[in-house]
Amino acid sequence: MTTKILLAALAALACMAGAQAQTYPSKPIRLVIGYSPAGAADFIARIVADAMGKELGQPILVDNKPGAGSTLASTLLWRAPADGYTLGLATGTLYGIDQHLYKVKYTAADFTPITLLTISPLVLAVNPKLGVNSLGELVAKVRANPGKLNYSSSGIGGSPHLAATSFERAIGAPMAHIPFKGGAPALQAVAAGDVDLSFGTAASVLPLGKQEVVKMLGVTTAQPSAVAPGMPTLASQGLPGFDFTFWFGLFGPANLPRDVSEKLFAAATRALADPQVQEKLLGTGNEAAPSASPADFHRWATASGRVQLERIREANVKVD
Repeated sequence: MTTKILLAALAALACMAGAQAQTYPSKPIRLVIGYSPAGAADFIARIVADAMGKELGQPILVDNKPGAGSTLASTLLWRAPADGYTLGLATGTLYGIDQHLYKVKYTAADFTPITLLTISPLVLAVNPKLGVNSLGELVAKVRANPGKLNYSSSGIGGSPHLAATSFERAIGAPMAHIPFKGGAPALQAVAAGDVDLSFGTAASVLPLGKQEVVKMLGVTTAQPSAVAPGMPTLASQGLPGFDFTFWFGLFGPANLPRDVSEKLFAAATRALADPQVQEKLLGTGNEAAPSASPADFHRWATASGRVQLERIREANVKVD
């Protein structure tokens, strides 16, 4: 009798889960991001949330929770119920960097990867007074003065920092790191001549380049990017194989029901296929780049996160 009751209960739970997936979503969805309003991640989140909300028939509300290298937001996502009503915008730091730099209790296994959303290059910007007019000249100068040239970033473990550590590894020479509280002040320091160089988003660097307060030497992706038309890659200028991609993906808590995950994946894919959404994202310096499947995104994000962690470990970076 007990076995029959247990089997009946399990069958009822299965039916309830199936019914939940069919009716999902029946209320607004929360999208947690670990970044401040009016930044690159915030723009992406709001564009994608608006488009996905229309596909799903329920609004997706962006909830900015900046702090501790975005780990506050990731912790909220980790602790959220796995019902599809709390999602997160995150990047490769989930795959080891957060655990290496901060005292967090989650691991990558505590999240459900849904899809890649956007990719973009970073742009290498130098102060004009540095006296270099090409990537080759910059590399020669760094190698001739190991540890003396400095670069700014948006903070330890952020994409500009990771791009710079990848650059140091590629050229075999170190530089001094000066972290700032955000990408905008980091680039303003380059424009003011307080810092020699930085890697920044195209949306942040291109206006400064047009004003000629910084000199743009190339993009970090392996292939030229539509967000920086006509700009050569670092790989094509003497650093073969150099490829650093700035990306954001959509995640849920661990054990997100498969039907819910697939519904979110389908909604994101349709949203990112919309030419108007693509144009809006391009205006923020990002390209729409949906994954072929959640499993494909899982593999891609894991590999990307592993490389990023290796760069941080090689640089012997710690947070005070």
